[in-house]
Amino acid sequence: MHNKTLTVLGSVNVDHLIQVAHFPQPGETLLGHHYQLVYGGKGANQAVAATRLGAKVNFIACIGNDDVGRQIKQAFIQQGMNTEAISSIDGESTGIAMIQVAESGENSIVISAGANAHLTAQRVQSFTHIIQQSDALLMQLETPLEGICYAAKLAKTQGKQVILNPAPAQPLSDELLSQLTMITPNETEAEILTGINVVDYQSAVKAAQIFHQKGVEIVLITLGARGVFVSHQQQQEIIQGFSVQAKDTTAAGDTFNGALITALLEGKTLNEAIHFAQAAAAISVTRLGAQTSIPTRQETDDFLAERK
Repeated sequence: MHNKTLTVLGSVNVDHLIQVAHFPQPGETLLGHHYQLVYGGKGANQAVAATRLGAKVNFIACIGNDDVGRQIKQAFIQQGMNTEAISSIDGESTGIAMIQVAESGENSIVISAGANAHLTAQRVQSFTHIIQQSDALLMQLETPLEGICYAAKLAKTQGKQVILNPAPAQPLSDELLSQLTMITPNETEAEILTGINVVDYQSAVKAAQIFHQKGVEIVLITLGARGVFVSHQQQQEIIQGFSVQAKDTTAAGDTFNGALITALLEGKTLNEAIHFAQAAAAISVTRLGAQTSIPTRQETDDFLAERK
């Protein structure tokens, strides 16, 4: 196959997932059902997606010095991920997320960072060699910005591809944006970063232009069921996704990002990589949970073959 390496830098969470008919109003007590404890965190989800889909993955992250942290790390090892850059933090719990999934398929999430807050620039610095030995660096925004900025700058000076999935949304410095090869926001995140309300092709083009002006080479704006808007060199288009019956959208974006970079490192074209990533994400929304919903390479290839 290929021996290019992806380093993912990001969060590890334990997701407490409960299904509800609708989100509760203040003061309302709801009867939930199908409670599950699932491994999540945007960083971990993206690292697992890339690993499961065939990439060679290093993961830079922090877990608590607790049972669940050890179990999660063990699960990563079993999937074939390189975990040498996962630090166990004394006296901290592994990050947690409380997730409610409504019957509509939408979710509402509350996060406690725990050990994730320790992924500082200083800690990232001790894993410089891992970033230097990789071909691409994929990050999100559930860990401290200083660590993300440090890693981005390091990877860029080493000539690596630097990809940021700017979620959860927050304002970012022009300095960080100038280090990026690619950014993959959804409509909300694109609006927070550019001030452009992305509702259609025209507004997506405007938002993309702002990213390009700040030095980002490739802009992908995910538009949910409507597909993915891509802006790169002279290409600006919306690539349609697959229509499936969504059960739970948790980790769909993470699956998309992990799959996308996996495909690009294998030498697929940008459009082919987007198509592959859309297939993996489409499978993930038909299943419950975060890492539990991420498909294997075989499942994704089969899905694409069926939909040809």
